[in-house]
Amino acid sequence: MKILFLSQYFWPETFIVNDLVRKLSEQGHEVTVATAKPNYPGGEIFDGYKAWGVQRERFAESVDVIRVPLWPRGRGGSRNLILNYLSFVATGLFLLPWLLRGRKFDSIVVFAMSPITQVIPAIPLKWIKRAHLAAWVQDLWPESLAATGFVRNPQALRMVGWMVRGIYACCDTLLLQSRAFFDPVARYACRSKLVYYPNSIALPSEKTVAPEVPTQLLEELRENFCVVFAGNIGIAQSIETVVEAAELLRQHPALKFVLVGSGSRLEWVKERKASLGLDNLILAGRFPMEAMPQIFEHSSALLVSLRDEEIFSYTIPSKVQAYLAAGKAIIASLRGEGARVIEEAGAGKTCEPESANALVESILALMSLSPAEREQMGSAGQSYFNEHFDMDRQTERLVEILASRADI
Repeated sequence: MKILFLSQYFWPETFIVNDLVRKLSEQGHEVTVATAKPNYPGGEIFDGYKAWGVQRERFAESVDVIRVPLWPRGRGGSRNLILNYLSFVATGLFLLPWLLRGRKFDSIVVFAMSPITQVIPAIPLKWIKRAHLAAWVQDLWPESLAATGFVRNPQALRMVGWMVRGIYACCDTLLLQSRAFFDPVARYACRSKLVYYPNSIALPSEKTVAPEVPTQLLEELRENFCVVFAGNIGIAQSIETVVEAAELLRQHPALKFVLVGSGSRLEWVKERKASLGLDNLILAGRFPMEAMPQIFEHSSALLVSLRDEEIFSYTIPSKVQAYLAAGKAIIASLRGEGARVIEEAGAGKTCEPESANALVESILALMSLSPAEREQMGSAGQSYFNEHFDMDRQTERLVEILASRADI
């Protein structure tokens, strides 16, 4: 099958779409990626790339990657984010039909995390290429805009809803990463377009050379009961709850919180760590995806948290799949689909979101278990991952979905 993946975010940024594209190529499909210049999450264009101009490169030896110009996210602020979103739409609409001229595609798949506007450049391509257009919906718009406080004006949210309805109308298939997405998405799209297609991750192969993890970090992980939080450190993750829990647990010297990643709230976390003297809060920095299995292996428990918003109860954070695959006990400060998966798997403890006290109770309860009991939770999570989220099977299933719905 000839597939065009369109995504504002792609390697060397760390997203699950990277692994899916690699797997599709390994399974013999002809894959092309249309994307932007990498700048997430730090906001600055990565070394080796320039914000302006078109760049081409190869990924996983056989995948053509075409990059259009992008306004970088910068250090935050609504102006930069809006320009970031709109620049990809504008350059994609203007340049991609020309850059992809002469190429035929059976299907176009959009990795539709926020912003949903990144589906827009795929719409004319669908008509030009006469291809089946599928959007892999990672986030609910306009609900997520309201939940994060990015847009508060009811009229503006209503207008975004109209835009979403129009975008979904142009899609042939809407792949939903969570079963709980069906009803919210059905407010804006025909139910016949909706297909459950969960996120997954690719497990590292034996040939993968893991990047070196600092010895000091590994020693901290080995010598203490370390609760590791990995991923974006932002507003949606309710990182304030994690910091407050660290403050409440500072009297447990052997218990450490390890934050791996970066994001819009990292500077705030640094300030709180310094002002409160939180020696039990370790800011490890960012690491490539290939380094995470080693970090997870030496952790005592893995932490996922979200704000207590209805929108977040619908989603399964992609780190949940990574945590399940790691085979470690999970602490989940969230409700809804993510909590349901962890409870159904028997993979750890869940608690009320945005409650530092509830999070502290869950951590202490997990800490009180024997290593064998925590290991049993990790094994249960790993088995659940293999049954429901294995990347090889999910890649095959995507092709089956596209082939059946596009009559290929």
